[in-house]
Amino acid sequence: MNKPPRIEEVTVTVPAGLVIRWTTGETMQADIGDWMLRFALLEPLKDSEVFKKARVGWYGHSVEWSEDIELGADHLYTRCKAQAGEPSPEEFNEWMKRNDLSLSTAAEALGMTRRMITHYRTGSKRIPRNIWLACIGWETLKHKHAA
Repeated sequence: MNKPPRIEEVTVTVPAGLVIRWTTGETMQADIGDWMLRFALLEPLKDSEVFKKARVGWYGHSVEWSEDIELGADHLYTRCKAQAGEPSPEEFNEWMKRNDLSLSTAAEALGMTRRMITHYRTGSKRIPRNIWLACIGWETLKHKHAA
């Protein structure tokens, strides 16, 4: 998979939200409240005054609050995508594996080129929501016809 994009800007929405502008031009939200409850390192972020100090880390590779507290761009980008309902390359690969699809058969199923399927699998191009919905629909129809 390709490197995740970098963070250009971060804005805090209390109690646990981050609005992040990425180098891809996307602006997405991430709610990290569950991480703050789960990971002891992030516990200080429960204090809204501490949480509000979020800033873009070194060269946009993280969001940081102090030298001791930071979250990597890779984890945040994955979280943003998941919370926005967009599939990850891993989910796309799982769909192909689950349905025993090669590059050629996946391309045929979706009416695309093998090259575009490769882009989706590696993460070099984002998977549009309509394509992911087509994957879900294709799988549903496949199972319906198999029954």
